[in-house]
Amino acid sequence: MIIPPLAAILAPFDGWCTDLEEVPDPVFSGRMLGDGVAIDPTSGIVLAPCAGEVVTLPASAHAVTIRTPGGADVLVHIGIDTVQLGGRGFEALVKIGQVVEVGQELIHFELDTVARGAKTLLTPVVVAAADGLTIRNRRAAGIIKAGDVLFEIVLAGNIALTRDAALTHDVALTRDVAHAPASAQRTVTVQLRHGLHARPAALLAQAAKALASEVSILAHGKAANARSVTAVMALGVRHGEEVTFTASGPEAGHAIQQLNAALEAALHMESVAGKIAAGDRASAVSTGGAASSVMSSVAATAPAKTGGNSGGAVDGVLPGITAVAGFAVGRATRIERREIAVEEQGGGMAREGAQLEQARTNVRARLTRVGATGGATRREIAAAHVEFLDDPVLNESAQELIAAGKSAGYAWRAATRRQVQALEALGDSRLRERADDLLDVESHVLLALMGEARPMHLTIPDDAVILAEDLLPSELTALDRRRLVAICLGRGGATSHVAILAAAMDVPMLVGLGTGIHAVADGAMVIVDADAGALHVAPDAPTLDAAHAAVATRLKNRSAERAAALADCRSLDGTRIEIFANLGSTTDAVAAVANGAEGCGLLRTEFLFIDRDTAPDEREQRDAYQAISTALGARPLVLRLMDVGGDKPLKYLPLPHEENPALGLRGVRTALARPDLLRTQLRAALRVEPFGVVQLLIPMVTDVTEIITVRTVIEELNAELGNRPRIKLGAMIETPAAALNASVLLREVDFLSIGSNDLTQYTLAMDRGHAALAGRADALHPAVLKLIALTANAGIAAGKTVAVCGGVAADRIAVPVLLGLGVRELSVVPAAIPAIKRQIRAVRIADCRALASRCLELGTAAEVRSLVAQTSITFGDAP
Repeated sequence: MIIPPLAAILAPFDGWCTDLEEVPDPVFSGRMLGDGVAIDPTSGIVLAPCAGEVVTLPASAHAVTIRTPGGADVLVHIGIDTVQLGGRGFEALVKIGQVVEVGQELIHFELDTVARGAKTLLTPVVVAAADGLTIRNRRAAGIIKAGDVLFEIVLAGNIALTRDAALTHDVALTRDVAHAPASAQRTVTVQLRHGLHARPAALLAQAAKALASEVSILAHGKAANARSVTAVMALGVRHGEEVTFTASGPEAGHAIQQLNAALEAALHMESVAGKIAAGDRASAVSTGGAASSVMSSVAATAPAKTGGNSGGAVDGVLPGITAVAGFAVGRATRIERREIAVEEQGGGMAREGAQLEQARTNVRARLTRVGATGGATRREIAAAHVEFLDDPVLNESAQELIAAGKSAGYAWRAATRRQVQALEALGDSRLRERADDLLDVESHVLLALMGEARPMHLTIPDDAVILAEDLLPSELTALDRRRLVAICLGRGGATSHVAILAAAMDVPMLVGLGTGIHAVADGAMVIVDADAGALHVAPDAPTLDAAHAAVATRLKNRSAERAAALADCRSLDGTRIEIFANLGSTTDAVAAVANGAEGCGLLRTEFLFIDRDTAPDEREQRDAYQAISTALGARPLVLRLMDVGGDKPLKYLPLPHEENPALGLRGVRTALARPDLLRTQLRAALRVEPFGVVQLLIPMVTDVTEIITVRTVIEELNAELGNRPRIKLGAMIETPAAALNASVLLREVDFLSIGSNDLTQYTLAMDRGHAALAGRADALHPAVLKLIALTANAGIAAGKTVAVCGGVAADRIAVPVLLGLGVRELSVVPAAIPAIKRQIRAVRIADCRALASRCLELGTAAEVRSLVAQTSITFGDAP
């Protein structure tokens, strides 16, 4: 028996190891480039994960590929979207063609600089896909050190010759390929900003693998096998350079078209990412009014906002990341946090232990008072801080240090910082941002040990724009909201508790502005354009005057729009349209009520089930649902039963491996497979007061037997709880089967809710997470619209409500079409409610019907969007 050669791939640096699925980029998470793992680095030196030859190393030095002696290509891609840094923060120590030893230093990179400029530092370490190559003994998630084994690769024979043949040919061979019999070719200019780097190379290779023809990409006098990601990257094609696609064999012309389409898909992805990075300028203009137009000429010169900033202002503009959208003018007001001094040596275990316990008791009492007297958001954050305060690991660590002779303050700080480091090492940005909460609790306790307490109020001037490296939740709540107009942080995160608080306070906020904020003079006038992700640090007098006028106009318009949103919504001809909110937390519910929501049309209960080791019990679920219901007042709460499994796996819910999770155990199928979880959730929902406010929604329905089974369980539980009246039950329309059978489903339910995202995915047979298909998976495709029309008509015939709760409900191009198809309830994100209501109030349903009828006769989603955009009713601009 011949034993295939084995090679170990080692960790290139220290960090936290995790699955590729955690990487926020479908090229890596979808394994388009190959298989492997990801590491969130805590050191800035990339060591060779194996011995071999350097075969790719872009000028930006953000990635490197090593080819093993057996012919496997191992890619280390430092962070995501780091190609956009253009080499800033990176230093290559080797060259292409150089042979390196395992553990040899390959690249130095500045952790702080790269972290601020990257989408994430999470670094994929992958082996390019190749015939005869498999991975085994993959490293489990957890802390990893440089040189630890990540995984082993098994090579069934030597594939080096195949790879070398795929990588580079001479010019003579290029000519032969171009003129081969039954061949086709096309020369195109690469418009991608960063050329053919990892993502576009993966898309091209993916397209090529599906073709019967032999396909190559020619550039710089070399030819690369289009099926080889490494070979395509090794061409070194940059923006503005030409490449030639060549194909020979069956359907060569079709093959060229597919390669060109893949390149266009890559360009589309880059364009979409650019819009997100720039704050979606079109959206900012549509909601920001005069403020956005005033700053447009200045903002156009600002770098993209997603990466933050590590340097100074460019043309008077510091780019940052939008945490809370908005626009403000005010005075720079710096907040510096004083370092709390602690003595290292303690006065004995008994004394220091008692002091720490008393300090924790005082802080707990204070946090409890804050939670009892504050709003819903403050209550949630205070509760989270109490959890940190009572964390057993944190307290055990502090007690161990006290037992070793340390003071209470030193022990508490050291124990807290250990936890902070552990959180910051995680790949999940939301968890990393909880480190700020730990630091907040740390300072509370240290001050209590000194006999002090965090001040309840901090004095700030009128029109204050807070400038700080970072901000703790308690520091923000101590500020006078009447004098606070904006927050600008050098660090921070868009999903931190400070950002959540700022959103609840309706305070524009920028984070990730970098060290440039230190150069802004205290008291200087600044303009915060959080819609565009820019802080204007040196505006001249005319610009300031225009910005002040824009703020006044914006406040007036926004106030009027939000006030109007509190009233019922009717179209211009009097048709009643209900506008509900999609929610995932109590904070969302508070925002929804403030924005005029008539209730919750979709509560995503998955927030209680994911990212944990055990399922939530009945009490935890009931308390969470009750808090949201209380925040909504007497408004309806449509609670969707757990939509887990498939693309939302749970640690405590072992399910068999599925080749296609989207078509497997998910939604109601998972619930019926685990009746214990279903019964617990139903009991929790049925106990929410007042009874009848909660309505239940079943996800991923395909036939009536699923509804009947769930209804039977509800009636059993209702009998146990005292035979209350029959609760309203609805079904999600997310599959063509459910839409086509809507009239039958309506015999068993009280309402239907269309989940447009999944309905689009299943109707068009396009994975909604597939990068190359993202632009085509559009809910305005006529086929999807016909299913929506069929469902809406079934609801009208049965006299029952049909709602749309998917993303298309908040698409202002789609709104008049949905109304024309017969939809009379929309459920959208809270922030979209005022604008949607304003739009609906300016349209006539008869016009919408005529428009929808024309849309159903079109062939593509693009044609639908073009037609709607040409009408005067799209945004309610004309009666």
